[in-house]
Amino acid sequence: MKLKLIYTFSIVGMLTALSACHRDYLDPAPQSQLFDANAFSSAARIANQMPGLYATLKNGGFYGGRFIVYGDIRGEDFIAQDPNLVTNYDVWMLSPTNSATAVKGLWLQAYQVINACNMFIDGMDSVGFKVVDSTTGNRYIGEAKLLRAISYYSLLQFYARPYADGNGSKLGVPLRLKGIKVTGSSDMARSTVAQVYTQILSDLDFAEANLPLNYHATASNAANVTRAHRNTAIAFKTRVYLSMQKYDKVIEEANKIVPTSGTFTAKSGVANTLNTSYTGLFTAPYTTAESILSMPFTTNAADAPGTQNDLRSYFYANANGVGSIYSLNSSAILSDPLWLKTDARRTLVDTSKATSNLGKIYLKKYPTSTPSDYNIVIRWAEVLLNLAEARVRSTETVDQQAIDLLNAVHRRSDALTTFTAANFPAYTNLANTILTERRIEFLGEGLRNNDLMRLLQTIPAKGVAPAKAPNEDGYIWPASSDEKALNKLWQDQ
Repeated sequence: MKLKLIYTFSIVGMLTALSACHRDYLDPAPQSQLFDANAFSSAARIANQMPGLYATLKNGGFYGGRFIVYGDIRGEDFIAQDPNLVTNYDVWMLSPTNSATAVKGLWLQAYQVINACNMFIDGMDSVGFKVVDSTTGNRYIGEAKLLRAISYYSLLQFYARPYADGNGSKLGVPLRLKGIKVTGSSDMARSTVAQVYTQILSDLDFAEANLPLNYHATASNAANVTRAHRNTAIAFKTRVYLSMQKYDKVIEEANKIVPTSGTFTAKSGVANTLNTSYTGLFTAPYTTAESILSMPFTTNAADAPGTQNDLRSYFYANANGVGSIYSLNSSAILSDPLWLKTDARRTLVDTSKATSNLGKIYLKKYPTSTPSDYNIVIRWAEVLLNLAEARVRSTETVDQQAIDLLNAVHRRSDALTTFTAANFPAYTNLANTILTERRIEFLGEGLRNNDLMRLLQTIPAKGVAPAKAPNEDGYIWPASSDEKALNKLWQDQ
């Protein structure tokens, strides 16, 4: 019975072909499942499990598509074109039930990633370190812990009260840290939001200490984009601490890699930097130095995100004006005066569709169906804006470095605008401008929900979808009905 398998699924034994140039992370071969003992019997078999862990995160129900979609359509910048629950109309309406496809699917996939990572870590602790040296083993565990941290962070953004509501004292999600191999092992009480964040940060600290500074440089830079390195862990910590409103910690983490001035190219590890072309981030080969971690897709049919999961089908319409499930809201960020018509980011907004879709505007960051465009998990522009906002909110001043960071991101696409301290009568004006910049810069990349949640802001109305205040039902999702059925220790807020 499928319900019984929710927390027993494991890909710890999945193997893919070994590749000297990390091509396995871009084009995983068909996978097969082995017994635990075999999975850790050689250095090659241990190494070959890593692509399988990334593949679970890249699943179409998670960072391969739907998680990113959910993060944007809960906000105000998209309008639903199809009242279909399968394609997340209830998510857009802010009314999914605990048995909704989105609610059950995201919960399932996130915990499958978590369990796969847990099984790998358990196997390394019991067998793996007898096969590989501690540096190599801890590097692999660092990757697993980073993927587990991303998964737990992602769960908190939808199923738990924001950290700002009670300083993390509200109930979060079950904190499962050991691999589950058999049915009947799902009973676990919910940890608090603060406890889950503590574990997320512990995992990221371990990853930072044990991941390599970079992977062997190649012309394509593929491994440094599709596999976690030291800067990946630090970058993600800036996102986590921003969500906790721990602005001093955002600054501390960002300062490890972001210089105080200049071009703001990472001062250690992978030389992450803003790409000169904004549109170049969303075209092949998708491996610019701005992309810190991305989910790759190839022409291999088994590598596709799957039906009704890929970002193109949600956000982009074809030449006949057909295909997109969500158009852009012309009265939301598109109409903001900060987003000039000459801004290069406007070139990824499509207003040219057929008369059958007259008045419909679409996002064309993801125009490719085969292979799908890469999905960005985190990129350098976010780190710069995370630091900028943290400096403003921490100092409660019109901070000059924050302005410089804002200008670095904004002027990459809009050379006609340069912000100065005179533009901001108070620090709150600068903070709000940074938030607006985030909406423009990361439109269609899944960050809008995170920003609304972390600041306990009302989710604005759009179209026929009502606004949701932080104290209203629907502001966060209910727990998956599968979890509640299997976990006898589950407790509602």
